Amino acid sequence: MRTLGVPTVVDRLIQQALHQVLQPLFEPTFSDSSYGFRPGRGAHQAVRKAQGYIREGKRWVVDIDLEKFFDRVNHDVLMARVARQVSDARVLRLIRRFLEAGMMSEGLVEPRTQGTPQGGPLSPLLSNILLNGLDQELERRQLSFCRYADDCNIYVGSRVAGERVMSGVRVFLEEVLKLRINAQKSAVARPWERKFLGFSVTQHRESRLRIAPASVQRLMQKVRDLMRTGRGRSLAHTIEDLNPLLRGWITYFRLAEAKGVLEELDSWMRRRLRCLLWRQWKRPATRARKLRTLGLSAERARLSAGNGHGPWWNAGALHMNLMLPAKSFTAKGLISLLETHQRLQSLR
Repeated sequence: MRTLGVPTVVDRLIQQALHQVLQPLFEPTFSDSSYGFRPGRGAHQAVRKAQGYIREGKRWVVDIDLEKFFDRVNHDVLMARVARQVSDARVLRLIRRFLEAGMMSEGLVEPRTQGTPQGGPLSPLLSNILLNGLDQELERRQLSFCRYADDCNIYVGSRVAGERVMSGVRVFLEEVLKLRINAQKSAVARPWERKFLGFSVTQHRESRLRIAPASVQRLMQKVRDLMRTGRGRSLAHTIEDLNPLLRGWITYFRLAEAKGVLEELDSWMRRRLRCLLWRQWKRPATRARKLRTLGLSAERARLSAGNGHGPWWNAGALHMNLMLPAKSFTAKGLISLLETHQRLQSLR
């Protein structure tokens, strides 16, 4: 879990003013392969560029993850790079004071000797200023890469080339930028074995974008957490809270080709809602009455309500699927990931 260093209102105002002045100075110096926290650029452009490299035949990726990047930024290295474009000593002192400002945690102020606190308007720009050094080094070596904040993927034609690049980049990061690579999260591998900004690719020659399995699992965990807090609320209220999460997630992943995954997620989502209802009904008598109200025969409702199986089993059983089909949730306002995805793709 990353700690956010949220500045006070006055500090935020000053940082935002600095950002508005510094951004135009540094923006022309940034690499075309850098996409994070920059005007007119975003994650989808980075993912499309990465897909292009793979389709060109660069079917090995050097996936670099920086170890606790925002906590490990060396202030002297960063300030030296800021000073290349900023000559006003007062501005430089002010930026350093923001970097060195302590953070209050549980009533105690913790001093800061390195790192740039996440949560301030100036931190994204400062991170790009520092990592622009990495971009320039990769460009000097004529490498194909995409960087989004501290997430950097380099695309090469073979494992041997990838291992050589990984070794060279590690030395540069440690000796020049004073940063470290997270060995556990970094690797030289096939692109379809890794993820980049939540996406992965297929193995086809004309590789297609897909949703990385880890991204699917994160969504499912968020849905579980939301359902857990919604056990005492009405189904309509739960769906109302669920829809913005689903809509935002599928809008981000609209570039992916994922019909099968989305069908499974839609089915799983409805089963979670049936499970929620089964838990809310609690007693067999209540469950039998609810099933009868939905249209199940009295005898079948009695047997189903007292079958002895748990909520998840019953949520997938025939009696719940018959009485609460997909269209019943659509009528209650639940969006379909698959249908929303298809609609978004038709607008492209």
